[in-house]
Amino acid sequence: MQVETFGVIGAGQMGGGIAQVAAVNGMQVILHDISTEFVERGMAAITKNLRRSAEKGKITDSEVQGILDRITPSTDMTRMKSADFVVEAASENEEIKFKIFSRLDEVCPPHAILSSNTSSIPIGRIASRTRRPDKIIGMHFMNPVPVMKLVEVIRALSTSDETYRTTVELAEKMGKTPAVASDFPGFIANRILLPMINEAIFCLFQGVGSKESIDTVMKLGMNHPMGPLALADLIGLDTCLAILTTLHQGFGDPKYRPCPLLRQYVETGWLGRKTGRGFYQY
Repeated sequence: MQVETFGVIGAGQMGGGIAQVAAVNGMQVILHDISTEFVERGMAAITKNLRRSAEKGKITDSEVQGILDRITPSTDMTRMKSADFVVEAASENEEIKFKIFSRLDEVCPPHAILSSNTSSIPIGRIASRTRRPDKIIGMHFMNPVPVMKLVEVIRALSTSDETYRTTVELAEKMGKTPAVASDFPGFIANRILLPMINEAIFCLFQGVGSKESIDTVMKLGMNHPMGPLALADLIGLDTCLAILTTLHQGFGDPKYRPCPLLRQYVETGWLGRKTGRGFYQY
């Protein structure tokens, strides 16, 4: 299937990044969020990123404008009726995603593929809320989307071969490298990453080391580009907690139990970079 119009639900850091990459690669994009403020903020971030690329000589000023012209801001979900492929990039909350997919199922044309950028929620669970389970798939981008090459492609039991092939081809068209994961909580990336981050938080919680020492050990000892606590701040501590909760509930295994310190930070409103305070101050 040819994807000409690409829809994105959610104009935040992930959604905006996905919309930018799709537009850079020639697709017409509909960028939707629940308020004009959120959409304008997302468009401003995309514009800033593109202008930075122009300043570095990677693209021209005219190319910047051309890319922006391919993105249509929206607060009306019915605009997705013209989309061939939609990526949902809303909050990591099951009920929110279920409502979005139910609405997209009503609005989008029968041929449209609906995908989720969820980092942990099983795709089959989302697919069951629609009348097109064969056209539901996971398309999990990494943050920051314009830079990171990986896209996890997650097939539910009901996902058709055509949907899978179209999604893989689309990821490649967007300059990404697809990696296929089975439909288990957390998939591959976060089933490995979040327990590591959680253990780093336990080390801080139990006084094994300071945040600086913990991050330094992982950067210099394991050659990670960023320490796990700084990475948690970048991801968002609320998102980390949501993923760990999904893993814990999905597998019933105590090894996925979120550290009490993580829960305390989230309840305090210290969510990381997006609030100016997490394990570090910004």
